[in-house]
Amino acid sequence: MTIREETGKAPPAANKEAGPGTPDPTVGRPASGRWAAGPGAPDAPVRLRPPQNGVERRAIVWWALRGLTLWGGALAALAAVAVFWAPSRPWLAAPIVALAVTTVAKSLVEPWWRFAVHRWEITDQATYAVTGWVVREWRVAPTSRVQTVDAVRGPLEQLLGLSTLRVTTASSSGAISVAGLDKDVARDAAERLAAVAEITPGDAT
Repeated sequence: MTIREETGKAPPAANKEAGPGTPDPTVGRPASGRWAAGPGAPDAPVRLRPPQNGVERRAIVWWALRGLTLWGGALAALAAVAVFWAPSRPWLAAPIVALAVTTVAKSLVEPWWRFAVHRWEITDQATYAVTGWVVREWRVAPTSRVQTVDAVRGPLEQLLGLSTLRVTTASSSGAISVAGLDKDVARDAAERLAAVAEITPGDAT
């Protein structure tokens, strides 16, 4: 499991335990440059913790199609060579079996595993994400470190009505990407996080 926490100036820690006035951990509408958290809500410390929001169930289909397209395509190519070129069959037997096992794992096992693991959450203090399946990565980035926010949609994501939320920070660790979100949820989250961070979505500066 990989754990990363972005460095930078974090908001001051609260001096008391979370209570009724604690900011809502889910995405809320900005009010005067803040997430809607109720009157008198104290700032919470930026710390590594499990995010609360899961991804869309349609993401299972997306991950399955990706695995089937990539690994299934390679398997079909090797099988075709074995069928039409008989002398290669003894040499291709092991690679074909290995690719078949990999294709099953990537198209049937990995999508469900990722669906169970992937979590995300955006507050006015930070963006949290847990991704991966064999190797899991926990990320937290203070909102003060956010540079750009994008909602990215590939061909399969467009077909399934999904989007990937990508948050770029002033860190060498790279962007935080949350895949498998509903397109409207991702767009709304990008716009609201941009409003809190006082940046424009897609701005590369």
